Amino acid sequence: MGSLPVPTTDAGRAGLATLLDRPDRALIAADFDGTLAPIVPDPEQARPHPDALPALAALAGRVAVLAIITGRPADVAVRLGGFADHPGLAGMVVLGAYGAERWEAATGRLTAPPPHAGVAAARAELPGLVAESGAFIEDKGNALAVHTRRAADPAGAFAALRGPVGELAARHGLALEPGRLVLEMRPPGMDKGAALTALARETAAASVLYAGDDLGDLAAFGAVAELRDSGVAGLRVCSGSAEVTELTAATDLTVDGPHGVAALFAELAARLPAAS
Repeated sequence: MGSLPVPTTDAGRAGLATLLDRPDRALIAADFDGTLAPIVPDPEQARPHPDALPALAALAGRVAVLAIITGRPADVAVRLGGFADHPGLAGMVVLGAYGAERWEAATGRLTAPPPHAGVAAARAELPGLVAESGAFIEDKGNALAVHTRRAADPAGAFAALRGPVGELAARHGLALEPGRLVLEMRPPGMDKGAALTALARETAAASVLYAGDDLGDLAAFGAVAELRDSGVAGLRVCSGSAEVTELTAATDLTVDGPHGVAALFAELAARLPAAS
C-alpha cells in the first residue's frame, strides 16, 4: 500500500476522511477525456489509461456508487471506455451529454432526450464556418464539438473560432462550452454540476469525490462545494495539465493527469474494505 496524497484544503481533507470512514455511502464520479483517458488528437481514439479500469473495478466493490459524467454521448463513452465488457463494473452509471443521457451497467439500459432542433440547424451551418480553420467537427448526435488540436496553429484557430461558433450557438438556442482546444455547442439546461447533484441526492451520498480536467468540470466542482454546504462531505480532484491551469484554484487536490487519477483511485481502493 502506498501513500494517499493530502488535499490542500480543510474541506477536502474532511471529504477524504468521510469517504474512507463511510465508503458504503460514498459517490465517486469522474470525467472521461483528460481524466480517465489521455487527450488525443482524434477523439475516437481515446481510451482509458491502462491503470484506470483496474482501479475503477477495485473501487466499484468498495463504494456505494461509481459514475462517469462526460460531455460524450453515454453510449460512446461506454464503448470507448470498455465499461460494458468489464465484469467488475456491473454497478457503474454513465451520465453522458453533461447528464442528459444515462446508461446503467446493471441493466445495459440507455435513456436519452429527443434531438434538439437547434443542433440540427447548427449542424448544417457549421462546416462552412470552420472550413478554412483546420479544425474538425465531432458530431455527438445531440451536440457538436469543434476541435482545433489538429490545426496548424491550434490556439490561434481556437481563438479565431470562439466568437463565430458562439454566435452560431446563440442563434440556435444552444449553450457554448469551451474546453481544451475544443468548442462544444449543446442544448442548454444541463451541466455536470446538475448531473452530479442529482445523482448525489438520488443515492443519499454522505460524501462525493469528483475528478475532472477541463472548464466543463467547473460546474461539477461548484456542485461539490454546494453539497458541502448542505452537509455532504466532498473532495474535488483536478486531473492536472499544462493546458488548463486555472482548475487548481477550484479544487482540493491536483494529481498528474489520468495516470495520477488512476493511481489515486487504486490507492483509495486499497484502503477500503470489500463490500460484504
